[in-house]
Amino acid sequence: MIEVPSQLIQKSKRKSSRLWQPQRLAWSGAIATLLVGGALFGPAALQPSVAKAAALATGSGAPSQQVGNSLVADQEALANLYSDVIPSVVNIQVTSHVSSLPGFDSPDGSDAPIEQALGSGFIYDKEGDIVTNNHVVENADDVLVIFSNGFWAKAEVVATDPQADLAVIKVTPPEGMEWKPLPLGDSSTLRVGHSVIAIGNPFGLDGTMTTGIVSAMGRGIPLGDGNTSNYTLPDVIQTDAAINPGNSGGPLLDLNGKVVGINFAIRSEERANAGVGFAIPVSIIERVIPALIKDGHYAYAYLGLSGSSINPFLAEALELPDNHLGVYVATVIPGGPSDKAGILGGTETVTDENGLEFERGGDIITAVDSIPVARFEDLVSFLVTKASPGQEITLSILRGGEKMDIPVTLGERPSTSASASNAPAPGEDGVNAREAIDIATKAAKEKDLLKGDVTERIATPDTVDGVEVWIVELVTADEDVTVTINKATGEVLDLTSK
Repeated sequence: MIEVPSQLIQKSKRKSSRLWQPQRLAWSGAIATLLVGGALFGPAALQPSVAKAAALATGSGAPSQQVGNSLVADQEALANLYSDVIPSVVNIQVTSHVSSLPGFDSPDGSDAPIEQALGSGFIYDKEGDIVTNNHVVENADDVLVIFSNGFWAKAEVVATDPQADLAVIKVTPPEGMEWKPLPLGDSSTLRVGHSVIAIGNPFGLDGTMTTGIVSAMGRGIPLGDGNTSNYTLPDVIQTDAAINPGNSGGPLLDLNGKVVGINFAIRSEERANAGVGFAIPVSIIERVIPALIKDGHYAYAYLGLSGSSINPFLAEALELPDNHLGVYVATVIPGGPSDKAGILGGTETVTDENGLEFERGGDIITAVDSIPVARFEDLVSFLVTKASPGQEITLSILRGGEKMDIPVTLGERPSTSASASNAPAPGEDGVNAREAIDIATKAAKEKDLLKGDVTERIATPDTVDGVEVWIVELVTADEDVTVTINKATGEVLDLTSK
């Protein structure tokens, strides 16, 4: 299953009443913290001149004068790139009234302390739209944008998307200012080892540039706002370009000065760069941002199943073939797209030698629309970057050793905002089984789906698309209602009746 961090990424804050405390998360067996990032210092990019210098050290390569000239040319190229793009990178200052802190009970928040947050962003289009991270502007009362020439403008939040950690804010461009949107690049052309440049405002130090390389591609990081479901953000770019708190929302650029990502997180034991930074790929920016500007939201495709990448341990526990990569389907959401198409989840609970339970007997997804699926992140990447609600796709599966192609009509990722008011405030560990049943019963009655006495109530823990949920079954003489509840927030994700 996908591991979900206990704390989402934090923006750089200056608070009047308390200090920020880092949280821990489990990822690939290590303990670390995901933080919003910026950059003060980072390893130099592996430019051709560096390679030449290395060759000289071994007694080969060009004469030293040529190496020196190349280094000068490289630094001048970086300086020219910085001069060209810095007018398009902005400093974002956010002010919020924190009315929920102990000792501040004013209902209008007038006596509440002021929380200030710093972030970065970049000019997106000619209409005054600026792109940044959702976590930079969430809960903002006032947003101020400072430009590199010292000009400033008040901004309004156009729309946000916690699931991609993206946001659009809008300003009226100051008079007399050259307005230069940054061009978008193509993250699909990136390769591990390519040079990248991060520009932003780490710790409020505006206009900071750092360089590095693409360290890895295709990372998956679960995101959400704590009030809606957490889903995996796919295709995340990993870089060693220094990123620190305050760089969030700033661009990650290629050597042509084009945006290939938006810096949003680092992985570190401390609240500072440790050489592992993350950026949202431009492939997601290109899909989400136009929808936020036009419609105020982005509709994600939804498959309605929970699964895991097949690894040696899962293969052994479920008696699957060795070295057969794909996504094992543990469960399907009743009434969801996969269920309607006939995709099968596990039917037999087995326990391995460590006491972990698995559902044996589910389908194995090996491809989607003829595109190979080797791991769960491949499937999520397809849904986020290539699919839309209502689209019919073909899942290639293995079932009992037999290859099958099954068409599936995708749904829209469930919205939980309408049902959020039904959920009680969850405790530290989220809602329990009894609370989940109560939430499900209330939601079903509001939809007029329970017309008789409920004779059976069952709440089963599960994981769907990387989100821990309760699957609640409510049985009457005439109906069988199934409700999916977010275990962390108590929100209704899906509701079906048979």
